[in-house]
Amino acid sequence: MGYLLDTNIVTAHLKQNERIITKLEEVSLQGQKAFVSGISYYEIKRGLLAVNATRKLSIFNTFCQTYRLLLLDDIEILEKASEIYADLKQRGRPIQDADILIAATAIIRGLILVSNDSDLLRVQGVTVENWLRTED
Repeated sequence: MGYLLDTNIVTAHLKQNERIITKLEEVSLQGQKAFVSGISYYEIKRGLLAVNATRKLSIFNTFCQTYRLLLLDDIEILEKASEIYADLKQRGRPIQDADILIAATAIIRGLILVSNDSDLLRVQGVTVENWLRTED
């Protein structure tokens, strides 16, 4: 089993969120892998560059050396993303294209998507965990 970290989870890590840091340590100790989507890389990098956040850019670059990037280099991912888009549109429940591509990557790669975005729960066939949610 492995995990695909959504943009909001990587951002939480950059903000030194203890819950995310601890969970990633647990994942590593259990011999599991965590990955970052190329889409999330783009979303985070563009934001940090736009505000010239040099310290966070350095932290992000180190983070990306630890967790491998998964790129949109597989036609199956694009096919799945197209199916997800069509399904959500037909149901009148669309979500952002970036989220669709990230969800499709998780599905095709057989990964659990870690996200704090409830919109992703609309995507059929993706398993979502929210490591930021406080357990009651």
